[in-house]
Amino acid sequence: MAVDPKEPGEGFVGRWSRLKTEAREAPVPTERPRVIADPDDAPPELPSLDKLTFDSDFKAFFHPKVDEDLRRAALRKLFSDPHFNVMDGLDVYIDDYSKSEPIPAAMLASLKQAQRIIDWANNKDDAPDESTPLEADARDSAAPALSATPALETAEAQLPIEPKPEADPVDKPELSS
Repeated sequence: MAVDPKEPGEGFVGRWSRLKTEAREAPVPTERPRVIADPDDAPPELPSLDKLTFDSDFKAFFHPKVDEDLRRAALRKLFSDPHFNVMDGLDVYIDDYSKSEPIPAAMLASLKQAQRIIDWANNKDDAPDESTPLEADARDSAAPALSATPALETAEAQLPIEPKPEADPVDKPELSS
């Protein structure tokens, strides 16, 4: 459809309405372009799979009379081109995370929780201890939180203490006996 120049005095909506009316009144083409091959036609001559390249025409392999295995072989040849094997950067999660590697012994020995579990297991065999590794972990992590640092104590001591203002007698409800 050719774009008509804007007629003088015609606004956007007027032009839009005119073009829509012309499009409705235009004759509908009776013959549609042939995209899919007719099954009654003879199969086209196919090039050898060895000679196919990225720039080859693969349309002939989609004829209905072409064997499905041959069509797949041609597509396999097309997509084996390095052009299609470029990682796009959105493949962050393509690794197989179901196969885990064991933690090396040196790293395992450096983990604090693992050390506590190993110590607990050794103590459990030697002498009964009433604390579990989780209790020991909670006890160790809670100890630093209870003691304030000297800098914090000094800062708190330097803060001025302001007396609380007494409430107005008007705001206080009176209790009557």
